[in-house]
Amino acid sequence: MTGSVRLVEVIRGDRVESVHRGHAVICDAGGVVEAWGDAGAVIYPRSACKMIQALPLLESGAGDGLSERQVALACASHTGAAMHRSMVTDWLAALGRGDADLRCGPQEPSDIEERDRLIRAGEAPGQVHNNCSGKHNCSGKHSGFLALARQLGGGPEYNEIGHPVQAAIRAAFEEVTGMESPGWALDGCSAPNFATRIDALAGAMARFATARDEGDGRARAMVRLRRAMGAAPELVAGEGRACTGLMRAMEGRVAVKTGAEGVFTAIVPETGLGVAVKIEDGATRAAEAVIAALLVRMGVLAAEAPIARELTQGPIRNRNGFVTGGYRVALG
Repeated sequence: MTGSVRLVEVIRGDRVESVHRGHAVICDAGGVVEAWGDAGAVIYPRSACKMIQALPLLESGAGDGLSERQVALACASHTGAAMHRSMVTDWLAALGRGDADLRCGPQEPSDIEERDRLIRAGEAPGQVHNNCSGKHNCSGKHSGFLALARQLGGGPEYNEIGHPVQAAIRAAFEEVTGMESPGWALDGCSAPNFATRIDALAGAMARFATARDEGDGRARAMVRLRRAMGAAPELVAGEGRACTGLMRAMEGRVAVKTGAEGVFTAIVPETGLGVAVKIEDGATRAAEAVIAALLVRMGVLAAEAPIARELTQGPIRNRNGFVTGGYRVALG
């Protein structure tokens, strides 16, 4: 990936120990407002585009009876905690489906309490605990896929690229990014993930940010998705996760979403801005630092908020709890 710039420095003692390079773009309805690195770099957005993948669920009418919390769960990269598992299980039951109907594969939950419960009970992790991107679970997204599949028809293999579910998602993805995807690959949950440019991804987030209730069906779906994410950040991610902490600190006024391999997006309705970040080496810590720094720069996250300081500065501690260093974000 060419054209990247130095975005995050990792400090140990008084020296720069590591450097994370990458790209970041802020867009409004008219296009790029600010950019670092190559705004035209092509990336896989991974889980950072789940709100786009959820658009057909709402636009088709399949999501008409869903609660706000279920809509948030459809956008989630959750930790597989008990609240996530129970909501997914209930949603599947309402569809007349079960764990075996999911196509995302089983995975041990990253939520420690739920992991320990499974061990004590002698239970194996199910697909409702699915690990989608590193430690990001996507069984909520796949529950939405099943609901959409029932609405659109087609066979049980809703992850296949030719299935009506994936055709609808690709169409929505290309429409809101404003470009034809140059290709796709399988995500961690075995669903197709469509490539796009970073500026196109940021532009899609700006479309979510500027959507209004009085708009067309797509605009109303965008509003519903961003509001649901902001209202239930614990479902979008989980306790101790950056997405949850950031959305809570901003009191749900901004929707943010992480993705594997150093991708992060943000939807900022009060300023009509969308953000996309990609870290070249795929480091989550660097993506979290940059998105937090950008939100502070944009005036929607208080610089003194604990989550802002934690993500952009550290400290970094060793196993004895001693401070060994921190982070420095270089946005220029």
